[in-house]
Amino acid sequence: QVQLVESGGGLVQPGGSLRLSCAASGVTFSLYTMGWYRQTLGKERELVARITSGGSTNYADSVKGRFTISRDNAKKTVYLQMNSLKPEDTAVYYCNGKRVQLTGRGGLYDYWGQGTQVTVSS
Repeated sequence: QVQLVESGGGLVQPGGSLRLSCAASGVTFSLYTMGWYRQTLGKERELVARITSGGSTNYADSVKGRFTISRDNAKKTVYLQMNSLKPEDTAVYYCNGKRVQLTGRGGLYDYWGQGTQVTVSS
């Protein structure tokens, strides 16, 4: 069974840093696009950062230059380094693994972690 487990969330002051980790099991990790999403009350879940199986990345404009996504395929782990944190970064952060298979049977494989709370406050 597939499992994504986030860690590293917590309370941090504005301007501080956190490093989120997401450890995957039960998947061929190297084939998946991995992403970090976040969600606050009353808003849709939004993409924060994404990294493909080939290592290409993209970021939401609001975090560009402050956050860095990376992956370690040997450890089956994806990271989100968050620097210069702002109160508006406060959210539940979710790890996502996704693979769209167009060959053979085809199918969408889309997995989510349970989320980890990040609170940026004085």
